[in-house]
Amino acid sequence: MFEITKDTVISDILMNAPDTAPMFLEIGMHCLGCAFATGENVEEACNAHGVEVEPFLNRLNAFIAQQG
Repeated sequence: MFEITKDTVISDILMNAPDTAPMFLEIGMHCLGCAFATGENVEEACNAHGVEVEPFLNRLNAFIAQQG
């Protein structure tokens, strides 16, 4: 199973778990295809968008676990 941490780069998440894209869009992370996505990790992205990282990580990982 692919597990996301605060250090996981956004583009790696989208490559391994593309169904998570709407979750990023819901919290205002609309630049999933931009240059930042290839170098920005979850913690950096959350900080830039005013989102608490731990609850978001929990939500992402729970979603991935449900996908099987």
